[in-house]
Amino acid sequence: MKSNDTHFHPTNPAPLPSTYPMTNSPLESLSSFFPSSSSTPSSSSTRSPSSSSSSSSRLTDSSSWSIPKDPISIALISTTSTILIGIGGIWFHKKLWRRIKNSDSVTLRMLEKKIWVKGVVTSVGDGELKDETIHIRIAGVDAPENAHFGNPSQPHAQESLDWLRSTINDKRMKCQLLRKDQYGRIVAVPYIRRMILPDKPLPLLMLSEGMAVVYTSSGAEYGPWGLNRLQEIEARAKAAKKGLWASKKVELPSTYKKRLRAAEEGKAEGATTDDPPSSGFMSWVRSLFGR
Repeated sequence: MKSNDTHFHPTNPAPLPSTYPMTNSPLESLSSFFPSSSSTPSSSSTRSPSSSSSSSSRLTDSSSWSIPKDPISIALISTTSTILIGIGGIWFHKKLWRRIKNSDSVTLRMLEKKIWVKGVVTSVGDGELKDETIHIRIAGVDAPENAHFGNPSQPHAQESLDWLRSTINDKRMKCQLLRKDQYGRIVAVPYIRRMILPDKPLPLLMLSEGMAVVYTSSGAEYGPWGLNRLQEIEARAKAAKKGLWASKKVELPSTYKKRLRAAEEGKAEGATTDDPPSSGFMSWVRSLFGR
C-alpha cells in the first residue's frame, strides 16, 4: 500500500531572542523554549551567553554519534544485517507467501493447523473447486451427480453445475484446509473474497440457493457452523422450493450413489455365480450325468 504524499510549504522561522546565541545545534533552540522547573522566567530570560553556550556544548557532546569507520566493524554490521534480512525473508516466504504446488504438497501439519490459502478458481465440476494446483472438495455439501462412468446424471445436476461456475469461476477465493479424502482431494471451507463486505461462505450460499444438500456421509466436515446450522439453511430452501427442491421427487446424491453401487454389485455377483461355459472332454462327461 502506497502512503499518501504530503506537501509542506516552508515558511521563514521566527527570529530567536538576542540573548540566545545562534549555534549549529537544534537541541539548543528547542530547549530554549522549555526552561527547567527550578528556574524562574526572569532567571531564564537573563541567562548569560556563556552559560547557555556551555549547556549547548554538553548537549551536543552527549548526543553525538558517529558511524564506525573501522573496516572490521563495518564488515560485522553488514554481515549481521544481511543475515537478519535473509532470516526475515525466509520466515516471510514460509509463513505468508509460500505457494502450495499441488494437493500432494499439503502436509499433515498444514491440515492439523487448518491453514488458510488464497487463489483463483480456474475450473469447476460436480460441486468441487478444481484448479491447476489444488483439487478441493467443498466441505459440508453434496451437489447432484453429473453423468460419468456411463451412469446418467441426476435431475438438476447441470443447473447446479452451471450456477456454481457462474458464481465462482475466475473469482478470487480463500479456503480453510481441513483434511484429505480417500481420493486425494483437499476438503476445505471456501469463501468468496470481497473487498469491503465480509467474505461470502460458499457452502451456505449453495444450500440457501438449493444447489446442494447437506453432506451426511462418514467423514463429513461442517466448518465453523456445525451440522445443525447447515440443516436449518437446507430446510428453509426446501420449504421455499428453491433450486433442486422445486422438483416433486428429489433423490439425494447419497441415495443415488448407493443405488448405483448396489446395481453394480448385483451385476458383479451375478457374473460370479454363473457356471463358466464347458467345452471338450469335461462337457462330454457332464452330459453323461445329465448336467
